[in-house]
Amino acid sequence: MTTTVDLVPGVITTRDAIAATFGCGTFQGIEPADDARKVFVYSDPSAGEEYGYTFDGRAEDDEYGPLYLYTGAGANGPQKPSGRNGSLLTAAEKGREIHLFVAHGKVPGSGAMRQRYIGQMVVDPVTPYEVRRAPGKDQVMRDVLVFRFRPAEGTTPAWTEADRLPAAPESDVEITEPGPAAAIAAPVTLPQQTGAKVKKTEQHGTAETVADIPAGQRKILRREGELVTAFVAHLAAAGHDSHSFQITIKGEPGALTPDLYDATDHVLFEAKGQTTRSNVRMAIGQLADYRRHVPNRDGLRVAVLLPSEPTADVQDLLAEEGVRLVYQTSDGFAGWPLA
Repeated sequence: MTTTVDLVPGVITTRDAIAATFGCGTFQGIEPADDARKVFVYSDPSAGEEYGYTFDGRAEDDEYGPLYLYTGAGANGPQKPSGRNGSLLTAAEKGREIHLFVAHGKVPGSGAMRQRYIGQMVVDPVTPYEVRRAPGKDQVMRDVLVFRFRPAEGTTPAWTEADRLPAAPESDVEITEPGPAAAIAAPVTLPQQTGAKVKKTEQHGTAETVADIPAGQRKILRREGELVTAFVAHLAAAGHDSHSFQITIKGEPGALTPDLYDATDHVLFEAKGQTTRSNVRMAIGQLADYRRHVPNRDGLRVAVLLPSEPTADVQDLLAEEGVRLVYQTSDGFAGWPLA
């Protein structure tokens, strides 16, 4: 008997049925089906909890809409944006659809897991993944890639409250690479297609399918990543050691991720891609939250990193809040080194 599976959000199926219908593997979390021009992703948050991390699940909606986080492939050692992980990053370029499933209990009388189909996804075109620290199957800490999925245009995901990110069991602080820089460096090719063409050909795996993220905002966020990258290089040229932190809070889902920490000068930076009052106010609030959890916080200074000089009143605001200002100029960075 021929097996067929209709990809309707909410349907309960198995990996074997998907493999029989679309011609893919059954054992890995990311299973490309080349002939069907699809990539199947199987999320099982309980597997991550078993190893000691809780990155998989429905995150809080942000200003661009719904978001689902998924830890990439690779049981031990640092995960790389290639191989099966690369199949997610190149899906849009190759015109392949990404389909997300979540483990839904075991098949009666079998050790196999049932799979609930969430819906068709696209990788976030601004920040395709974030680098996190987590233990491997061998319990050795390493870098993992946490992909950021958004529903494809026209998809109503079949997720439930049970799919929310689980709360962290303990508070912890891990050293990581600077936040935005890693995401900007991701080898993601976004096809140059118009929205009309995407709609006509039903190619959901393109940048234009994520209507909740305006192109202008993408440029702003990418500018933020480029700003951090440039400043990291500036610090390195001056002999400074810099990194960031992954801060998990007991009882809360997800993690706090400051943009940059200058370990040499003991300064925590928050970068913004626009020099506006609203962006600076947001940075002040983020720094007030982050600084409470930074190790050895005695003598810690905080600073906002901007792409250009803000207005005089915004500078006064920063001074009154005890937040330093560093901004990019044509030949470097003004306000650094900090007084």
